Amino acid sequence: MKQQEIRISSHKAGMDEERLKNAFTILSREIEAKRIPGAAAVVGKKDLIAGSFAGGSIMIDETVNTPVNQDTIFDCASLTKVVITLPLVLRLMEQGLIELDEPVSTYVPAFHKGAKSHVTIRHLLTHTSGLKPHIRNDFTNWKPEEAKAYIYSQELDHYPGKWVVYSDLGFIILGDIIERILNQPLDKAAEAYILHPLGMVDTYFNPPDHLKSRIAATEYRRDLKRYQWGEVHDEKAYAFGGISGHAGLFSTVGDLARYAQMWLNQGELGDALIFSPVTVENSIRNYTLLLNGNRGLGWVLKGDTLDASGDLFSQYSYGHTGFTGTSLWIDPEKDLFVVLLTNRVHLGRDHSIFRLRRVFHNAVMASAID
Repeated sequence: MKQQEIRISSHKAGMDEERLKNAFTILSREIEAKRIPGAAAVVGKKDLIAGSFAGGSIMIDETVNTPVNQDTIFDCASLTKVVITLPLVLRLMEQGLIELDEPVSTYVPAFHKGAKSHVTIRHLLTHTSGLKPHIRNDFTNWKPEEAKAYIYSQELDHYPGKWVVYSDLGFIILGDIIERILNQPLDKAAEAYILHPLGMVDTYFNPPDHLKSRIAATEYRRDLKRYQWGEVHDEKAYAFGGISGHAGLFSTVGDLARYAQMWLNQGELGDALIFSPVTVENSIRNYTLLLNGNRGLGWVLKGDTLDASGDLFSQYSYGHTGFTGTSLWIDPEKDLFVVLLTNRVHLGRDHSIFRLRRVFHNAVMASAID
């Protein structure tokens, strides 16, 4: 099994080298046990990389013997919410083009009536809008306009602001609002305002065909009689042509490391100022303290039911996961981030890596000595 060793002195990053290697060994064991096909990971601080890992294969197929490496591109699924949609909304807020407590009906006519008229941008970002957690998944042959109309026609499950209920629908709507305000497709806005400024050169919606050999395959589709490989896994994003506010992004551990470092650096990286420190501060505070979850703006906070950070990340940590087997976790108290990318749905969508995420994060944090 190929494993990329630590690139920069872990001691310089305030990490114990042997303990960090032990954390990466956890991933090796999962691959050897065939519980995941492959994985790539990066651990770092705001200004350097402490260590990295890559192992396994991009898919289980004897005819495709391509190992996972640091340049392997993964379908990030719901990491799209916090890597693309969230920062674009925050930039629009800073520019005075949107307000967090502004009604969604300002931009979406379908929200003009009933309880939906009380849903705000903040509700969408914190998953407190009352929108349904799930809707039908069979969108394969739907046109984008049909899928959008169906989603917008859904009534609320409960009154806004009463419960934290994770739902893709809110971020689909946020993506649409971004496009309406900027008069620009979401993928082009992402390139202009996030990806290019941060130097995220291997991050795409709908990655070009010539990169297929670098992409980790996702789930086997019985209707297509093949694995999804280089095309978005999420059914709703697929219906939207691979571009949506909730899913559709493809990226590498290196690019996501740059994104995490921007957050640890209070909204900037190098010459790129994505947003101000006060915006970062307000994004990662708990907006649902008295409700049934811990949510910032977009981010999952420590103690939430979907918190995958493990036992040792601090109370100030925040992050997000992706259904395909991806995650990004940040701890500002320890000045530490962890990117973990796998293609766990390659073995079936019911295959869970929830425990793997937590024990891996525990081992990584146990290596922090400064």
